[in-house]
Amino acid sequence: MQQASTVGKEPCKGCSASVHVTDEQIERVLGKLALHPGDCVSDDGYAARLEQCDACPSLQYGSTCAHCGCFVRVRAKLAAKDCPRPGGSRWQ
Repeated sequence: MQQASTVGKEPCKGCSASVHVTDEQIERVLGKLALHPGDCVSDDGYAARLEQCDACPSLQYGSTCAHCGCFVRVRAKLAAKDCPRPGGSRWQ
């Protein structure tokens, strides 16, 4: 994922560029979600959601949604979640 510019933007209260979750940690969470496939979108749906997140100017630090503070790789996998962008979801 690319890193969105944070120039002129206020980061959320608990976030900064120094906060970093490793790929291994995210993969562990995704592995636990895989145990509940009914709660997850398909692999194609997941890829499409992540593509939209990558293109979103609200992606911060290459991993975090500026609108809700979530890790997009986790939120995008959850079928019950939607893109939190004000004005409408970027996800189909």
